[in-house]
Amino acid sequence: MAYLSLKGINKIYPNGFHAVHDFNLEIERGEFIVFVGPSGCGKSTTLRMIAGLENISNGEFCIDGKRANEIGPREREIAMVFQSYALYPHMSVYDNMAFGLSLQGVDDDVIDRKVQETARILGLTDYLDRKPRALSGGQRQRVAVGRAIIRKVGIFLMDEPLSNLDAKQRVTMRSEITDIHRKVGATTIYVTHDQTEAMTMADRIVCMKDGYIQQVGTPYDLYFKPVNMFVAGFIGEPPMNFVTSEVKGGKITVGKAELDLNAVLKADTLASYEGKKMVLGFRPEGTELGEQAESFVLNADVELTELLGDNTNVYVDIDGVKSILKVDPHDTPAMDTNIKFSIPYKNVYLFDGETEFVIEEGRK
Repeated sequence: MAYLSLKGINKIYPNGFHAVHDFNLEIERGEFIVFVGPSGCGKSTTLRMIAGLENISNGEFCIDGKRANEIGPREREIAMVFQSYALYPHMSVYDNMAFGLSLQGVDDDVIDRKVQETARILGLTDYLDRKPRALSGGQRQRVAVGRAIIRKVGIFLMDEPLSNLDAKQRVTMRSEITDIHRKVGATTIYVTHDQTEAMTMADRIVCMKDGYIQQVGTPYDLYFKPVNMFVAGFIGEPPMNFVTSEVKGGKITVGKAELDLNAVLKADTLASYEGKKMVLGFRPEGTELGEQAESFVLNADVELTELLGDNTNVYVDIDGVKSILKVDPHDTPAMDTNIKFSIPYKNVYLFDGETEFVIEEGRK
């Protein structure tokens, strides 16, 4: 296990494109860190700088307290799993897993012991004689993971390793990779654009946008305590609903309804936003059908329903404002009907209309 420190890391390409801005992060030994964000946000570029596959333009990267900027990939003792399996098609599963150890001159009996042990952990014992083409996508990805963990290095880097798998295989591999991490204990950095992978696998999540870190925290923190609208909208499925309105007389307008913000904000904070734009945010699952106490109550027209089994997504129109509600499937309202729904005050998020940062001070 290794401790990693990234201080003021930047990546600027020769054409002037600034891919990563002032990236600062301390990663504890044995942590499972997930970099998440949309395509082009800089997460894979950061991973490649950690691996030594990209030069760091400025800033300092340390492994166990020692500067590693100028150290080559091989000397960093890092194992990497890529989006593509990158297996040797002419080699068996056994030989693919053993190849790296063979290059290091490890004795055959030691290689055999390590391959057998790794295959047992990954459930590949019955497939060691097969070629990659005879394996499913999930099995091939496990071989790729096995080839990485067999080296017993202190740092694992994974760059969207599940993106080529179907939905069922992704669910299975998520749990398998998490279980492998617990058994191996190596410091792991995992890159994905899938917020579900981030939420289910990470000890901490680094959420990125346009090369900047937006927020670092536990899955709980990013879901329940987002620092800005981007994080609030990126984490959660379906995404958070947002309604922008000008504060007038301590109230904001959603459709034709006026919501009194005195219920959720202290008077001095509310007064400071008078005449300014504010954004109301609420998660689809943070709503309740009907009129509830201690809530904002709204009327809406039901436009579409999606039964997903454990819940139903209800697409509604609130006098021109489109939103999504997540409800119990047994309470699914009929399409083309008018309903009342409530947003409990505790489930209301408020954001500054200019900065897009969450309004925390002054909440009741």
